[in-house]
Amino acid sequence: MSVPPVSYKRYRFPPAIIAHAVWLYFRFPLSLRLVEEMLLERGILVSYETVRRWSLKFGRAYARRLRRKQARSVPSVSYKRSP
Repeated sequence: MSVPPVSYKRYRFPPAIIAHAVWLYFRFPLSLRLVEEMLLERGILVSYETVRRWSLKFGRAYARRLRRKQARSVPSVSYKRSP
């Protein structure tokens, strides 16, 4: 199943900031408020509610990409038992 490209039209923040916020939320076990604080430390003023909306809108596509990357990065090794 093909994922349509993500459109960032009509969003106040650049795509890189949106992508980073959603990536933080899905990649690590962080709450929305922690993601808000982490972005604030970088000088980006975003509410946790905005991060929640971005996660709902873009989260599925990012989660699929993360799963694909994790599946590719795991090496397939076969272990043979020695007699």
